[in-house]
Amino acid sequence: MNHPGASDIKAMAWTAVGLGKPHESAALHVLGQATYTDDIPELRGTLHAALGLSSKPHANITAMDLDAVRAAPGVVAVYTAQDIPGTNDCGPIIHDDPILSAGKVEYVGQPIFIVVADTHDNARRAARRASVTYEELPAILTPQAAKAAQSYVLPPMRLQRGDYQAAFEQAPRTVKGTLYVGGQEQFYLEGQIAYAIPQEQNGMQVLCSTQHPSEMQHVVAHALGVHSHNVQVECRRMGGGFGGKESQSALWCAAAAIAAKKSGRPVKLRADRDDDMLVTGKRHCFYYEYEVGYGDDGKIIAAKVDMVSRAGYSADLSGPVATRAVCHFDNTYYLSDVDIRAACGKTNTQSNTAFRGFGGPQGAIAIEYIIDEIARDLGQDAYDIRRLNFYGKDERNVTPYGQVIVDNVIAELTAELEQSSEYRARREAVAAYNATSPLLKKGLALTPLKFGIAFNVTHLNQAGALVHVYVDGSVLVNHGGTEMGQGINTKVLQVVAHELGLDMEHVRITATDTSKVANTSATAASTGADLNGKAAQDAARQIRERLAAYAVKLYGGDTAEVLFFDNKIHVNGHTVPFPELVQKAYLARVQLWSDGFYATPHLHWDPKTMNGHPFSYYAYGAAVSEVVVDTLTGEWKLLRADALYDAGQSLNPAIDIGQVEGAFIQGMGWLTTEQLWWNEGGKLMTHAPSTYKIPGVSDCPEDFRVRLFENRNVEDSIHRSKAVGEPPLLLPFSVFFAIRDAISSVGGHKVNPPLNAPATSEEILKAIAAVEAAVK
Repeated sequence: MNHPGASDIKAMAWTAVGLGKPHESAALHVLGQATYTDDIPELRGTLHAALGLSSKPHANITAMDLDAVRAAPGVVAVYTAQDIPGTNDCGPIIHDDPILSAGKVEYVGQPIFIVVADTHDNARRAARRASVTYEELPAILTPQAAKAAQSYVLPPMRLQRGDYQAAFEQAPRTVKGTLYVGGQEQFYLEGQIAYAIPQEQNGMQVLCSTQHPSEMQHVVAHALGVHSHNVQVECRRMGGGFGGKESQSALWCAAAAIAAKKSGRPVKLRADRDDDMLVTGKRHCFYYEYEVGYGDDGKIIAAKVDMVSRAGYSADLSGPVATRAVCHFDNTYYLSDVDIRAACGKTNTQSNTAFRGFGGPQGAIAIEYIIDEIARDLGQDAYDIRRLNFYGKDERNVTPYGQVIVDNVIAELTAELEQSSEYRARREAVAAYNATSPLLKKGLALTPLKFGIAFNVTHLNQAGALVHVYVDGSVLVNHGGTEMGQGINTKVLQVVAHELGLDMEHVRITATDTSKVANTSATAASTGADLNGKAAQDAARQIRERLAAYAVKLYGGDTAEVLFFDNKIHVNGHTVPFPELVQKAYLARVQLWSDGFYATPHLHWDPKTMNGHPFSYYAYGAAVSEVVVDTLTGEWKLLRADALYDAGQSLNPAIDIGQVEGAFIQGMGWLTTEQLWWNEGGKLMTHAPSTYKIPGVSDCPEDFRVRLFENRNVEDSIHRSKAVGEPPLLLPFSVFFAIRDAISSVGGHKVNPPLNAPATSEEILKAIAAVEAAVK
């Protein structure tokens, strides 16, 4: 029997992954030294752009007088759709999204011209001097109205399994109803911005804040009528994205590049917060009609849901969002006979787009609302009804779209949370409190999540990376993912350091750049670290193998026994500092850089039948929330939240816990305070921090307990970790249903409160009034 030597033991103990390391730019963020697009020094002759926006939701432009704009102080030029050299389109999938209106406007805030001036303020002031005459057309503003008019940006989709109608008719009990869940503004701290700089040989460099540099490259190339190789897009970091900079950054990049091309000078286009919110799309709001059959025990027998989203005036990413909503309606529950329908309502509002969760939260909240209804109808705890309907291990483990679930840990995870959160005892305590408190009512809820990880468009599940080892032993990494504060660069850095046996300070990551790694996918769908970590690992591993082979050539031994750890190479009894071996390898003409590539295996999807294996694996989680509601004012407070999340074998627990905390609060904002409101004229009135309420520090619970579930991904993900970007946004379902539980107590839990989201104070009071009326 071979016993490990001292080097083997040290190698097994050494690691650069799985450690709670700080964000690689944390110190720069705190000191205000992190460079964002607007911080980049401006070149001499830089112009500043602003967009002229439509004031009507649906109209033909009959006349447009821009003379006053051109005559405004500091103005250099004004450009309209006729000035675009190439294609007037920035749609990510379907080409129905013009950069500038060419005569017809379809929402209030749609760009119709670009003005460039010597300063940002002069450009914005000039844009407001335009005189535009409209011939107004009928406008559709809500998903309900879109459904009534059969107004859709794409054909409706449908997923069926079993015989829903027969199962529903045979069910002992049924429940029917409607639900409305509002949208959400991404509210990234750094607004949309692009800085376009003309280059030689018809080139254009675009420095911008985007989650998808390659798509920006394509859009700009098409708008300018040039090849992609003429366009370089670079993004060092974003001050937040949340999906709002996946496709929506295209308009700003294209507009800046068009102005730069026409003027021959660098052009910066930085959106004011109000303009940003008026122009850009948000999370899709959804309207649901549902009916479900279930047994006397609460087990679901048949489920039907008809979902309609507010897509806005163009398709954007509404199709994939609806697909993911369909594929997440089941959440953690086995549904044998289902009829799931989804439609993307064409409305005269901003074209809605990706938002953290990408339709998954909108799909899953519907089944959670239904289970909440079933539990109250049966007089049981909703958590018990949830457990009864969970997916099984070896049976009841196939999703409605045909994917077999092989990594199910939801029963174990929720059982652990039930114990650690003292759920049962607190349920009794809440009931006792409510019995003696006529005005303040407490509510408690435990909700689970299952979230599929992968782009639901198969070809997007790929990534590339470059790893360079310099002669002094330092390492430079470039990959196709983008950093928006979520820590992708930190995780990729850890992966490369681990692969080469180095401490993290020996590795540096540079800005995402289309001239370095080509044809990248968006940093979205929670795949950033999964894809780019694997690609960087592949590149680093090739270099390590070359160095190992060279070390054996120098010192003898077997390449399989060469160890890389503690900034050294251990080979055949010799210990060589990493920089020393690198220098020798360079002199021996060993290649010290490599490219890496990764494509997620086993994925397939048929959009016609809506069947396949769209996800690489599932992330799981659960949360318990306790709230108190003032029944006179509708005000409420989150008293305590316990969250348990399955991050697999975490690459960086500190970053992952931070992501769970942030997602929880952001999702809570979506479901409680963040209300989007359009007036009758189609204008978004909640277009600034003064009218749109995101959660603040005071909204966070004083008692906030977040832990990672001990698990190991069954799939060969990067170091067996799991994604942590989007799934935790479903955890604050527990807040919404805790509020509903508190409202329900007003009527002795005999009535299902008709509570829509966001559960603002007004909505809470409406639901309380409905409960009181029903029990009289």
